[in-house]
Amino acid sequence: MALISKVEIFMVDLKPKVKRTDATQSFDSQETPFVRITDSEGQTGLGYSYTIGQGGGAIMSLLRETMVPKLIGREAEEIGRIWRDLLFSTHATSVGAITSLALAAIDTALWDLRCKRAGLPLFQMLGGAKDSVAMYTTEGGWLHISTEDLVADALDAQSKGFSGSKVKIGKPHLSEDRARLAAVREAVGPSYEIMVDANQSLSRAEATRRAHMLEQLDIAWFEEPLPADDVLEHVALAASTSVPIAVGESMYSISQFKDYLVSGGASIVQVDVARIGGITPWMKVAHMAEAHNVPVCPHFLMELHVSLVCAIPNAPWLEYIPQLDGLTKTAMRMENGRAFASMEPGLGIDWDMDAIEAQKIDGLSASFGA
Repeated sequence: MALISKVEIFMVDLKPKVKRTDATQSFDSQETPFVRITDSEGQTGLGYSYTIGQGGGAIMSLLRETMVPKLIGREAEEIGRIWRDLLFSTHATSVGAITSLALAAIDTALWDLRCKRAGLPLFQMLGGAKDSVAMYTTEGGWLHISTEDLVADALDAQSKGFSGSKVKIGKPHLSEDRARLAAVREAVGPSYEIMVDANQSLSRAEATRRAHMLEQLDIAWFEEPLPADDVLEHVALAASTSVPIAVGESMYSISQFKDYLVSGGASIVQVDVARIGGITPWMKVAHMAEAHNVPVCPHFLMELHVSLVCAIPNAPWLEYIPQLDGLTKTAMRMENGRAFASMEPGLGIDWDMDAIEAQKIDGLSASFGA
């Protein structure tokens, strides 16, 4: 047991290695807020979250002005109590994405600290259900990519042992989506999984049309077909198709997942550790999904999610989108299309602190405590 004696916050901005577009937006950059927590015994934990190019300054302001000053002198092991105190300290003004992304940076730092103090890797601290997980790739499936390049990327991933590829959909006409997907299916054969993602771009009528087309191609799941906060429309869509409906990357509270699970609107839960507010609520959603016999297939952040999906039994997939190579000394371990949880104490991310220091955004850093 040790008290929090010092907290530092800073942000770096990472540019994607490839162009990333979908039916509603572009992934311009990864603004990455960091929180480093030091306890009274000198042990440190480093946590982070992200945006896709906007809002990073608001997250840093919330951390600096409201959340981080409340951490000094707190017992670092009381992660659940700290999480709820910080949530309700902002409850009247900023519940939603900004609060969750700020909370996540703090919460992951506290879990990193706890695991390092205990000498345990994160996946074992949280349950240790398995040590590796199958991967599917999204990096070659963006909406602007030509059909020929979609096929080439899927075949390349298949040759490397990946078990599936995600293809973005939402072209102006269904026939365009069908042609792209049919070409990939013909190339990879029946045993390779194809996932699709509409990024909340469709009406229910159009999502229903596309769902019938997806059934013919044996698609593994239909991701974010409709606006993420419209539970009832997802329930109606799920009842009309055999294609599993995947939602969760754009949800920011545990109760949203509860509503989807109890109503049957989600066949697959894609809870994002940053957008839900950290590891503490992520595990609650994962266990709730397990109680409903629903798999967890998280969105993005593979370097952190690999440990979380290996902690639980109901997580069959990890999404491959590399983003932290420029900030780490060693990459996530991958072999034959599987990702392996780190055995090192903490989050298992081998940060390159010199690289992080060189890329800090001026004017956003702050330090609190001794």
